[in-house]
Amino acid sequence: MKQKKLLMMTAAWLTGLMAGHAQEAETFSIATLNVDGLPQKILVAKVNPDGPGGGGSVRIGRYLQKRGYDMVFMQEDFNYHEELTVPMEDDYQLDSWTGDVGVDGHQIDFLHLQNHRFECDGLMGAWKNGIMLTSTSRTSWRANFGKFSHALDEIVTKGFRRYELTLKGGQQIVVYNMHMDAGDTADEREGKDSLDRDARLKQWNQLRDDILTRLDTRPVIVVGDLNSYYCRDQIKSNFIDVIEATGRAKVYDAWVELQNGGNYPAPVDGIMCCEAEGNILESGEVLDKVLYVNPSDGIGIHAVSYKLDTTDYQHDGKMLGDHYPVSVTFQIGNHKATGINEIVNRKSSNSQLFDLQGRRVDGHVRGIVIERNGENIHKRMIK
Repeated sequence: MKQKKLLMMTAAWLTGLMAGHAQEAETFSIATLNVDGLPQKILVAKVNPDGPGGGGSVRIGRYLQKRGYDMVFMQEDFNYHEELTVPMEDDYQLDSWTGDVGVDGHQIDFLHLQNHRFECDGLMGAWKNGIMLTSTSRTSWRANFGKFSHALDEIVTKGFRRYELTLKGGQQIVVYNMHMDAGDTADEREGKDSLDRDARLKQWNQLRDDILTRLDTRPVIVVGDLNSYYCRDQIKSNFIDVIEATGRAKVYDAWVELQNGGNYPAPVDGIMCCEAEGNILESGEVLDKVLYVNPSDGIGIHAVSYKLDTTDYQHDGKMLGDHYPVSVTFQIGNHKATGINEIVNRKSSNSQLFDLQGRRVDGHVRGIVIERNGENIHKRMIK
C-alpha cells in the first residue's frame, strides 16, 4: 500500500511538473526577408531596374504588417526604408537604419570610385510591441569580394547585427541577422565563383567565432540572406560541426529539420546545385536560412513550423522582391529540450514515437516512465 501511494504521489508530482512546463513554454515566430531595396537607378545608370522600387516596398511593408510575425529581420533595406517601414510602425519597434545607396547626401570621389564604400549594411530588424531589445551591436565582415562585379559586395559595408531580446513571456534569446557575400549567377553555374565562396567561408568562420565568444545560457538564432547552399558552401563542417565539437552547444537548421528529414545536403564540387530559378519549392533549399544554437547549459528552443511563402508574397502574379520570405515558429521554455510522447502496447510490442505536434518521429530517447494502467504504458519523455 505504501509503495502504491508513493507511486501515485510521484506520478502526480511529475504530472504537475510537466503541466508547469507546458504553461511556461512560449511560442514565437521569426521571419527573414531580403526586401530588394537597392535603387532602380543611380543618375543614368541602371542598378536594380526590376526591383520593387517605392510602390513595391510599400506592398512589402503592408504584407509584413498583415502577416504579423513576432520578429522580422530584413536585408537590402537601402533606398526605400520609409516606404517599407511606415506600414509597420504601429505594431513594431524598429532597428536603426544605416542609410541608402546613391549620390544624394553622400560624398563621392568620382575619380577614385574603386575606393568608395557606402557605410550602410542594409540590415533592419523589427519586433512586435511587447518584445524588449536589451542590447544590439553591428559588426562588419572582415572579408568581401566584388567591387564592380560579383554582385558588388564591396560597395556597401555588409556584415551582421546581433540582438539581445526579451520575449513577451520573459524568456531571453539572441538573434543574428546578416547578409553574406553574393556572386554572379553565370559564374556560379559555371563553377567560377571560388573567390565568392572563399569570402563566404571566412564570413561563416567569423560568425561562428563571434557566437562562441559570446555564448551563454541563451539560445541563439541565426537568420538572413546567407547566399549559401549546403551543397555549395562548407556550412556544416566549418560552422555546425565546429560549434558542436566544443561540447558547448547543439546547432540545428529549421529547413533541414522540418523539410529535409534531418538530412544535410552533401557538398557538390564546381557547380551551382540549387533549385532552378522559377521552380522554388518549400521542400527545396533556398539562400535564406534560419539556424539556431542551443547552449548545453541553458534554455533550449525548437522549431515547430517552417514556411516559404510563395503564394501570398506576390503582386500581379510576380514576386514582390527577388526572395520569398522564410518564417519559422519556435517554442521556448525553461527546460532545455522538447517533449516526446511514446505509447507502448504490451500485447503487440509495437512502439511509436510522436512529437508534441502529433508527428511520428524515430530515434532513441530516454526519460521518465509513468504507468497509467495495467495494460498500456504511457511515457512522457524529456529528451
